Amino acid sequence: MSEIEKGSTNIYADLGMADAEEMLVKAQLAAKIAEIIKQRKMTQAQASALLGMPQPKLSNMLNGRFRGISEIKMLDCLTRLGRDVQIVIKPASRSRKAGHVSVRFA
Repeated sequence: MSEIEKGSTNIYADLGMADAEEMLVKAQLAAKIAEIIKQRKMTQAQASALLGMPQPKLSNMLNGRFRGISEIKMLDCLTRLGRDVQIVIKPASRSRKAGHVSVRFA
């Protein structure tokens, strides 16, 4: 029988990826973009035209293959989909020396 190990909130860190935090942020942004496109009942062709992104690249992003797509491009996609994006920079908590990046959706 296999032993089950509890993971963290970041699957990329659990897999030992060096860019785990960046990948988690991209995954969260891509999921929100996909959710909005689905809510609007847009085709990928319609969405790619609105987002200024080739359809194959959009398809890759929506399927979790977002290497080569910057966070800035993803934020641009969200603004083109009618979302305001706010970036807040604050001191790290006292329990950590280094800061971290997180995404919150209102």
